[in-house]
Amino acid sequence: MLAPRQASDFLVLFLAAFLPPPHCAQDAAVVHYIYQRFQVLEQGLQKCTQATRAYIQDFREFSKNISVMLGRCLTHTSEFKSAVNNLALRVEHAQREVDYLEYLREADMCIESEDKMLAEKLVQEAEDEKKIRTLLNASCDNMLMGIKSLKIVKKTMDRDGSWMKDAVSNSPKVYFLIGSRNNTVWEFANMRALLEDSTKPGPRKLILTHSWQGTGQVIYKGFLFFHNQGTPNEIIKYNLQKRTVEDRMLLPGGAGRALVYQHSPSTYIDLAVDEYGLWAIHSGPPGIHGYLVLTKIEPGTLGMEHSWVTPCKSQEAEAAFLLCGVLYVVYSFGGHGPHRITCVYDPRGTISEEDLPNLFFPRRPRSHSMIHYNARDKQLYAWNDGNQIIYKLQIKRKQPLE
Repeated sequence: MLAPRQASDFLVLFLAAFLPPPHCAQDAAVVHYIYQRFQVLEQGLQKCTQATRAYIQDFREFSKNISVMLGRCLTHTSEFKSAVNNLALRVEHAQREVDYLEYLREADMCIESEDKMLAEKLVQEAEDEKKIRTLLNASCDNMLMGIKSLKIVKKTMDRDGSWMKDAVSNSPKVYFLIGSRNNTVWEFANMRALLEDSTKPGPRKLILTHSWQGTGQVIYKGFLFFHNQGTPNEIIKYNLQKRTVEDRMLLPGGAGRALVYQHSPSTYIDLAVDEYGLWAIHSGPPGIHGYLVLTKIEPGTLGMEHSWVTPCKSQEAEAAFLLCGVLYVVYSFGGHGPHRITCVYDPRGTISEEDLPNLFFPRRPRSHSMIHYNARDKQLYAWNDGNQIIYKLQIKRKQPLE
Protein backbone atom coordinates (compact mmCIF):
# COMPACT_ATOMS: atom_id res chain seq x y z
CA MET A 1 0.00 0.00 0.00
CA LEU A 2 2.81 2.45 0.90
CA ALA A 3 4.93 1.67 -2.12
CA PRO A 4 2.44 2.90 -4.74
CA ARG A 5 1.72 6.03 -2.71
CA GLN A 6 5.41 6.83 -2.32
CA ALA A 7 5.95 6.24 -6.01
CA SER A 8 3.08 8.61 -6.77
CA ASP A 9 4.43 11.35 -4.50
CA PHE A 10 7.86 10.93 -5.97
CA LEU A 11 6.51 11.20 -9.48
CA VAL A 12 4.68 14.39 -8.59
CA LEU A 13 7.80 15.96 -7.05
CA PHE A 14 9.84 14.87 -10.04
CA LEU A 15 7.46 16.43 -12.48
CA ALA A 16 7.24 19.57 -10.36
CA ALA A 17 11.00 19.96 -10.37
CA PHE A 18 11.17 20.01 -14.13
CA LEU A 19 8.08 21.99 -14.74
CA PRO A 20 8.51 25.75 -14.96
CA PRO A 21 7.23 27.69 -12.02
CA PRO A 22 3.58 28.47 -12.19
CA HIS A 23 2.76 31.70 -13.70
CA CYS A 24 -0.92 31.48 -13.19
CA ALA A 25 -3.78 29.67 -11.58
CA GLN A 26 -4.18 27.56 -14.76
CA ASP A 27 -0.88 25.76 -14.14
CA ALA A 28 -1.88 24.89 -10.57
CA ALA A 29 -5.11 23.37 -11.87
CA VAL A 30 -3.21 21.19 -14.33
CA VAL A 31 -0.93 19.92 -11.58
CA HIS A 32 -3.90 19.21 -9.37
CA TYR A 33 -5.60 17.32 -12.20
CA ILE A 34 -2.53 15.21 -12.82
CA TYR A 35 -2.25 14.46 -9.12
CA GLN A 36 -5.88 13.25 -9.05
CA ARG A 37 -5.31 11.02 -12.05
CA PHE A 38 -2.34 9.44 -10.37
CA GLN A 39 -4.44 8.80 -7.31
CA VAL A 40 -7.01 7.00 -9.48
CA LEU A 41 -4.24 4.99 -11.07
CA GLU A 42 -2.90 4.14 -7.64
CA GLN A 43 -6.30 2.87 -6.55
CA GLY A 44 -6.54 0.71 -9.70
CA LEU A 45 -3.13 -0.79 -9.03
CA GLN A 46 -4.16 -1.58 -5.48
CA LYS A 47 -7.30 -3.39 -6.66
CA CYS A 48 -5.28 -5.36 -9.27
CA THR A 49 -2.78 -6.41 -6.61
CA GLN A 50 -5.55 -7.56 -4.31
CA ALA A 51 -7.26 -9.52 -7.09
CA THR A 52 -3.98 -11.13 -8.12
CA ARG A 53 -3.32 -12.21 -4.58
CA ALA A 54 -6.84 -13.64 -4.32
CA TYR A 55 -6.37 -15.56 -7.59
CA ILE A 56 -3.06 -16.94 -6.36
CA GLN A 57 -4.66 -18.08 -3.13
CA ASP A 58 -7.57 -19.72 -4.99
CA PHE A 59 -5.16 -21.45 -7.38
CA ARG A 60 -3.15 -22.81 -4.49
CA GLU A 61 -6.27 -24.18 -2.86
CA PHE A 62 -7.40 -25.64 -6.22
CA SER A 63 -4.00 -27.29 -6.74
CA LYS A 64 -4.14 -28.72 -3.27
CA ASN A 65 -7.65 -30.13 -3.89
CA ILE A 66 -6.58 -31.59 -7.25
CA SER A 67 -3.59 -33.25 -5.65
CA VAL A 68 -5.82 -34.80 -2.99
CA MET A 69 -8.32 -35.99 -5.62
CA LEU A 70 -5.54 -37.45 -7.84
CA GLY A 71 -4.20 -39.34 -4.86
CA ARG A 72 -7.64 -40.73 -4.15
CA CYS A 73 -8.09 -41.62 -7.88
CA LEU A 74 -4.77 -43.47 -7.93
CA THR A 75 -5.80 -45.35 -4.83
CA HIS A 76 -9.18 -46.27 -6.36
CA THR A 77 -7.48 -47.23 -9.69
CA SER A 78 -5.09 -49.57 -7.91
CA GLU A 79 -7.93 -51.13 -5.96
CA PHE A 80 -10.03 -51.52 -9.15
CA LYS A 81 -7.10 -53.02 -11.06
CA SER A 82 -6.49 -55.50 -8.26
CA ALA A 83 -10.18 -56.43 -8.24
CA VAL A 84 -10.18 -56.89 -12.04
CA ASN A 85 -7.08 -59.08 -11.91
CA ASN A 86 -8.63 -61.15 -9.14
CA LEU A 87 -11.84 -61.51 -11.16
CA ALA A 88 -9.86 -62.51 -14.28
CA LEU A 89 -8.10 -65.24 -12.29
CA ARG A 90 -11.41 -66.54 -10.99
CA VAL A 91 -12.92 -66.50 -14.53
CA GLU A 92 -9.89 -68.36 -15.90
CA HIS A 93 -10.15 -70.95 -13.17
CA ALA A 94 -13.86 -71.35 -13.80
CA GLN A 95 -13.22 -71.68 -17.55
CA ARG A 96 -10.69 -74.43 -16.93
CA GLU A 97 -13.22 -76.28 -14.82
CA VAL A 98 -15.90 -75.84 -17.53
CA ASP A 99 -13.48 -77.09 -20.22
CA TYR A 100 -12.62 -80.11 -18.10
CA LEU A 101 -16.28 -80.91 -17.52
CA GLU A 102 -16.95 -80.45 -21.26
CA TYR A 103 -14.06 -82.78 -22.05
CA LEU A 104 -15.46 -85.42 -19.71
CA ARG A 105 -18.91 -85.03 -21.25
CA GLU A 106 -17.56 -85.29 -24.83
CA ALA A 107 -15.42 -88.27 -23.88
CA ASP A 108 -18.49 -90.02 -22.48
CA MET A 109 -20.45 -89.09 -25.59
CA CYS A 110 -17.63 -90.36 -27.85
CA ILE A 111 -17.50 -93.64 -25.98
CA GLU A 112 -21.27 -93.97 -26.18
CA SER A 113 -21.21 -93.00 -29.86
CA GLU A 114 -18.43 -95.46 -30.67
CA ASP A 115 -20.25 -98.21 -28.82
CA LYS A 116 -23.46 -97.34 -30.64
CA MET A 117 -21.70 -97.21 -34.01
CA LEU A 118 -19.99 -100.54 -33.34
CA ALA A 119 -23.28 -102.11 -32.35
CA GLU A 120 -25.00 -100.69 -35.44
CA LYS A 121 -22.13 -101.93 -37.62
CA LEU A 122 -22.41 -105.43 -36.19
CA VAL A 123 -26.17 -105.39 -36.71
CA GLN A 124 -25.71 -104.11 -40.27
CA GLU A 125 -23.10 -106.77 -41.03
CA ALA A 126 -25.40 -109.45 -39.67
CA GLU A 127 -28.28 -108.10 -41.77
CA ASP A 128 -26.06 -107.95 -44.87
CA GLU A 129 -24.89 -111.51 -44.25
CA LYS A 130 -28.47 -112.67 -43.87
CA LYS A 131 -29.48 -110.72 -46.98
CA ILE A 132 -26.65 -112.24 -49.01
CA ARG A 133 -27.53 -115.75 -47.85
CA THR A 134 -31.17 -115.12 -48.77
CA LEU A 135 -30.18 -113.56 -52.09
CA LEU A 136 -27.81 -116.37 -53.05
CA ASN A 137 -29.78 -119.30 -51.65
CA ALA A 138 -30.10 -121.34 -54.84
CA SER A 139 -28.78 -124.88 -54.77
CA CYS A 140 -25.61 -124.12 -56.71
CA ASP A 141 -22.43 -125.64 -55.31
CA ASN A 142 -20.15 -125.76 -58.37
CA MET A 143 -16.72 -124.22 -58.59
CA LEU A 144 -14.40 -123.89 -61.56
CA MET A 145 -11.37 -126.17 -61.58
CA GLY A 146 -10.07 -125.77 -65.13
CA ILE A 147 -10.68 -125.02 -68.81
CA LYS A 148 -10.66 -128.38 -70.57
CA SER A 149 -10.82 -127.49 -74.26
CA LEU A 150 -11.41 -124.83 -76.88
CA LYS A 151 -13.67 -125.00 -79.89
CA ILE A 152 -13.70 -122.29 -82.57
CA VAL A 153 -17.30 -122.23 -83.77
CA LYS A 154 -17.08 -119.46 -86.35
CA LYS A 155 -14.73 -116.77 -87.58
CA THR A 156 -15.68 -113.29 -88.73
CA MET A 157 -13.78 -110.20 -89.79
CA ASP A 158 -15.00 -108.25 -86.79
CA ARG A 159 -12.51 -108.00 -83.95
CA ASP A 160 -15.11 -107.06 -81.31
CA GLY A 161 -18.55 -108.45 -80.67
CA SER A 162 -20.56 -110.85 -78.55
CA TRP A 163 -22.57 -113.98 -79.14
CA MET A 164 -24.73 -116.05 -76.82
CA LYS A 165 -27.73 -118.22 -76.15
CA ASP A 166 -30.47 -117.53 -73.65
CA ALA A 167 -28.92 -118.53 -70.33
CA VAL A 168 -32.05 -120.08 -68.81
CA SER A 169 -34.40 -120.80 -71.69
CA ASN A 170 -34.49 -124.13 -73.52
CA SER A 171 -34.59 -122.28 -76.83
CA PRO A 172 -31.80 -123.36 -79.24
CA LYS A 173 -31.59 -119.87 -80.76
CA VAL A 174 -28.18 -118.24 -81.04
CA TYR A 175 -27.76 -114.46 -81.04
CA PHE A 176 -24.98 -112.63 -82.83
CA LEU A 177 -24.07 -109.02 -81.97
CA ILE A 178 -21.31 -107.58 -84.14
CA GLY A 179 -19.18 -104.64 -83.01
CA SER A 180 -18.93 -102.65 -79.82
CA ARG A 181 -21.43 -99.99 -81.00
CA ASN A 182 -24.36 -101.20 -83.04
CA ASN A 183 -28.12 -101.77 -82.99
CA THR A 184 -28.47 -104.87 -85.16
CA VAL A 185 -28.96 -108.33 -83.64
CA TRP A 186 -28.78 -111.46 -85.78
CA GLU A 187 -30.95 -114.30 -84.51
CA PHE A 188 -30.06 -117.82 -85.74
CA ALA A 189 -32.49 -120.68 -85.32
CA ASN A 190 -29.82 -122.92 -83.78
CA MET A 191 -26.09 -123.54 -83.65
CA ARG A 192 -26.12 -125.36 -87.00
CA ALA A 193 -27.72 -122.36 -88.69
CA LEU A 194 -24.88 -120.24 -87.33
CA LEU A 195 -22.22 -122.62 -88.62
CA GLU A 196 -23.70 -123.13 -92.08
CA ASP A 197 -24.39 -119.88 -93.88
CA SER A 198 -26.41 -121.69 -96.56
CA THR A 199 -28.92 -123.08 -94.06
CA LYS A 200 -32.50 -122.04 -94.75
CA PRO A 201 -34.18 -120.06 -93.45
CA GLY A 202 -31.50 -117.47 -92.87
CA PRO A 203 -30.98 -115.50 -89.66
CA ARG A 204 -33.56 -113.04 -88.51
CA LYS A 205 -32.39 -109.42 -88.43
CA LEU A 206 -33.55 -107.44 -85.40
CA ILE A 207 -33.08 -103.67 -85.49
CA LEU A 208 -33.09 -102.24 -81.98
CA THR A 209 -34.47 -98.81 -81.14
CA HIS A 210 -31.25 -98.06 -79.21
CA SER A 211 -27.60 -98.91 -79.85
CA TRP A 212 -25.48 -100.82 -77.40
CA GLN A 213 -22.13 -99.80 -75.95
CA GLY A 214 -19.32 -102.35 -75.48
CA THR A 215 -19.58 -106.13 -75.58
CA GLY A 216 -21.28 -106.82 -72.25
CA GLN A 217 -24.73 -107.79 -73.54
CA VAL A 218 -26.69 -110.79 -72.23
CA ILE A 219 -29.98 -112.49 -73.09
CA TYR A 220 -32.05 -113.65 -70.14
CA LYS A 221 -35.57 -115.11 -70.33
CA GLY A 222 -36.16 -113.72 -73.80
CA PHE A 223 -34.95 -110.19 -73.02
CA LEU A 224 -31.77 -108.52 -74.22
CA PHE A 225 -30.00 -106.49 -71.55
CA PHE A 226 -27.38 -103.99 -72.71
CA HIS A 227 -25.55 -100.76 -71.85
CA ASN A 228 -27.24 -97.92 -73.75
CA GLN A 229 -24.75 -96.07 -75.98
CA GLY A 230 -24.31 -92.38 -75.17
CA THR A 231 -25.14 -92.81 -71.48
CA PRO A 232 -22.66 -93.48 -68.70
CA ASN A 233 -24.69 -95.99 -66.68
CA GLU A 234 -28.09 -96.75 -68.25
CA ILE A 235 -29.08 -100.40 -68.69
CA ILE A 236 -31.90 -101.22 -71.13
CA LYS A 237 -34.15 -104.27 -70.93
CA TYR A 238 -35.28 -104.95 -74.50
CA ASN A 239 -38.12 -107.27 -75.51
CA LEU A 240 -36.85 -109.14 -78.58
CA GLN A 241 -40.30 -110.43 -79.55
CA LYS A 242 -42.12 -107.10 -79.33
CA ARG A 243 -38.99 -105.16 -80.35
CA THR A 244 -39.66 -102.54 -77.70
CA VAL A 245 -37.90 -101.24 -74.61
CA GLU A 246 -39.43 -103.06 -71.65
CA ASP A 247 -37.63 -101.16 -68.88
CA ARG A 248 -34.44 -99.31 -68.03
CA MET A 249 -32.31 -98.51 -64.97
CA LEU A 250 -29.33 -96.41 -63.88
CA LEU A 251 -26.52 -98.19 -62.10
CA PRO A 252 -25.39 -96.20 -59.03
CA GLY A 253 -21.94 -94.99 -57.96
CA GLY A 254 -19.23 -94.61 -60.53
CA ALA A 255 -20.62 -97.18 -62.96
CA GLY A 256 -19.74 -96.36 -66.55
CA ARG A 257 -17.24 -93.59 -65.73
CA ALA A 258 -14.22 -95.78 -66.51
CA LEU A 259 -13.46 -98.90 -68.54
CA VAL A 260 -14.35 -102.03 -66.67
CA TYR A 261 -11.35 -103.90 -68.19
CA GLN A 262 -8.11 -102.36 -69.38
CA HIS A 263 -7.83 -104.65 -72.41
CA SER A 264 -11.45 -104.20 -73.48
CA PRO A 265 -11.35 -100.55 -74.60
CA SER A 266 -15.05 -100.23 -75.46
CA THR A 267 -16.76 -101.92 -72.50
CA TYR A 268 -17.76 -99.76 -69.55
CA ILE A 269 -20.43 -102.08 -68.08
CA ASP A 270 -20.26 -105.86 -68.44
CA LEU A 271 -23.47 -107.77 -67.78
CA ALA A 272 -23.43 -111.44 -66.79
CA VAL A 273 -25.86 -114.25 -66.05
CA ASP A 274 -25.35 -117.34 -63.90
CA GLU A 275 -27.44 -119.71 -61.77
CA TYR A 276 -28.39 -116.80 -59.49
CA GLY A 277 -29.62 -114.47 -62.21
CA LEU A 278 -28.50 -111.14 -63.63
CA TRP A 279 -25.32 -109.28 -62.61
CA ALA A 280 -23.41 -106.17 -63.62
CA ILE A 281 -19.63 -105.75 -63.42
CA HIS A 282 -18.46 -102.15 -63.53
CA SER A 283 -16.08 -99.57 -62.14
CA GLY A 284 -16.58 -97.94 -58.77
CA PRO A 285 -16.75 -94.35 -57.46
CA PRO A 286 -13.57 -92.20 -57.35
CA GLY A 287 -12.65 -93.41 -53.86
CA ILE A 288 -12.28 -97.01 -55.07
CA HIS A 289 -11.26 -96.28 -58.63
CA GLY A 290 -9.41 -99.18 -60.26
CA TYR A 291 -11.32 -101.98 -58.50
CA LEU A 292 -14.23 -103.90 -59.99
CA VAL A 293 -17.67 -103.54 -58.42
CA LEU A 294 -20.15 -106.42 -58.58
CA THR A 295 -23.87 -105.56 -58.55
CA LYS A 296 -26.77 -108.01 -58.35
CA ILE A 297 -29.80 -106.90 -60.39
CA GLU A 298 -33.39 -108.12 -60.12
CA PRO A 299 -34.20 -108.77 -63.81
CA GLY A 300 -37.97 -108.39 -63.44
CA THR A 301 -37.99 -104.88 -61.98
CA LEU A 302 -34.39 -103.85 -62.78
CA GLY A 303 -33.90 -103.03 -59.12
CA MET A 304 -30.45 -103.19 -57.53
CA GLU A 305 -30.44 -105.99 -54.95
CA HIS A 306 -26.90 -105.65 -53.57
CA SER A 307 -23.46 -104.36 -54.51
CA TRP A 308 -19.94 -105.47 -53.53
CA VAL A 309 -16.55 -103.81 -53.98
CA THR A 310 -14.23 -106.63 -55.02
CA PRO A 311 -10.45 -106.93 -54.58
CA CYS A 312 -10.11 -107.52 -58.32
CA LYS A 313 -8.45 -104.73 -60.30
CA SER A 314 -9.36 -103.58 -63.79
CA GLN A 315 -5.68 -103.11 -64.69
CA GLU A 316 -4.49 -105.82 -67.12
CA ALA A 317 -8.00 -107.40 -67.04
CA GLU A 318 -9.70 -108.37 -70.29
CA ALA A 319 -12.97 -110.09 -69.28
CA ALA A 320 -14.89 -111.69 -66.43
CA PHE A 321 -17.78 -114.07 -65.83
CA LEU A 322 -19.83 -115.46 -62.95
CA LEU A 323 -20.41 -119.12 -62.10
CA CYS A 324 -22.60 -120.04 -59.12
CA GLY A 325 -22.35 -116.54 -57.69
CA VAL A 326 -18.54 -116.39 -57.87
CA LEU A 327 -16.74 -113.78 -59.96
CA TYR A 328 -13.80 -114.99 -62.08
CA VAL A 329 -11.65 -112.26 -63.67
CA VAL A 330 -9.42 -113.06 -66.66
CA TYR A 331 -6.09 -111.21 -67.00
CA SER A 332 -3.56 -111.06 -69.81
CA PHE A 333 -0.49 -108.94 -69.20
CA GLY A 334 0.00 -106.68 -72.20
CA GLY A 335 -3.19 -108.04 -73.78
CA HIS A 336 -1.36 -110.85 -75.61
CA GLY A 337 -1.52 -113.71 -73.12
CA PRO A 338 -1.23 -115.95 -71.41
CA HIS A 339 -4.89 -115.61 -70.42
CA ARG A 340 -5.25 -116.53 -66.78
CA ILE A 341 -7.79 -116.20 -63.98
CA THR A 342 -5.83 -114.55 -61.16
CA CYS A 343 -8.65 -112.96 -59.14
CA VAL A 344 -11.71 -114.72 -57.72
CA TYR A 345 -14.37 -113.11 -55.55
CA ASP A 346 -17.13 -114.97 -53.71
CA PRO A 347 -19.64 -112.68 -51.92
CA ARG A 348 -20.49 -115.52 -49.52
CA GLY A 349 -16.86 -116.26 -48.73
CA THR A 350 -17.10 -119.99 -49.46
CA ILE A 351 -14.12 -120.12 -51.82
CA SER A 352 -10.96 -118.10 -52.39
CA GLU A 353 -8.05 -118.08 -54.80
CA GLU A 354 -6.19 -120.52 -52.53
CA ASP A 355 -8.93 -123.11 -53.13
CA LEU A 356 -8.41 -123.03 -56.90
CA PRO A 357 -5.69 -124.42 -59.13
CA ASN A 358 -3.92 -122.33 -61.77
CA LEU A 359 -6.67 -121.48 -64.26
CA PHE A 360 -5.22 -120.86 -67.71
CA PHE A 361 -7.03 -120.44 -71.01
CA PRO A 362 -5.58 -121.91 -74.22
CA ARG A 363 -3.18 -119.36 -75.60
CA ARG A 364 -4.64 -116.85 -78.04
CA PRO A 365 -2.77 -114.05 -79.89
CA ARG A 366 -5.07 -111.31 -78.58
CA SER A 367 -7.27 -110.58 -75.57
CA HIS A 368 -10.94 -111.58 -75.45
CA SER A 369 -13.54 -108.92 -76.12
CA MET A 370 -16.11 -110.96 -74.13
CA ILE A 371 -16.38 -114.15 -72.07
CA HIS A 372 -19.83 -115.14 -70.81
CA TYR A 373 -20.92 -118.22 -68.88
CA ASN A 374 -24.05 -120.11 -69.91
CA ALA A 375 -25.61 -121.75 -66.87
CA ARG A 376 -27.65 -124.19 -68.97
CA ASP A 377 -24.74 -125.43 -71.12
CA LYS A 378 -22.16 -125.16 -68.30
CA GLN A 379 -19.65 -123.67 -70.75
CA LEU A 380 -18.17 -120.33 -71.75
CA TYR A 381 -19.03 -118.37 -74.87
CA ALA A 382 -16.17 -116.08 -75.95
CA TRP A 383 -15.20 -113.68 -78.74
CA ASN A 384 -11.49 -113.42 -79.50
CA ASP A 385 -10.09 -111.41 -82.43
CA GLY A 386 -13.05 -112.27 -84.68
CA ASN A 387 -13.29 -115.89 -83.52
CA GLN A 388 -16.40 -117.18 -81.80
CA ILE A 389 -15.18 -119.71 -79.25
CA ILE A 390 -16.69 -122.18 -76.80
CA TYR A 391 -14.65 -123.22 -73.76
CA LYS A 392 -15.62 -126.44 -72.01
CA LEU A 393 -15.10 -126.36 -68.28
CA GLN A 394 -13.97 -128.67 -65.52
CA ILE A 395 -16.23 -128.16 -62.51
CA LYS A 396 -16.42 -129.72 -59.06
CA ARG A 397 -18.64 -129.33 -56.03
CA LYS A 398 -17.52 -126.78 -53.46
CA GLN A 399 -17.78 -126.98 -49.71
CA PRO A 400 -21.30 -126.26 -48.42
CA LEU A 401 -21.95 -123.27 -46.20
CA GLU A 402 -21.93 -124.01 -42.48
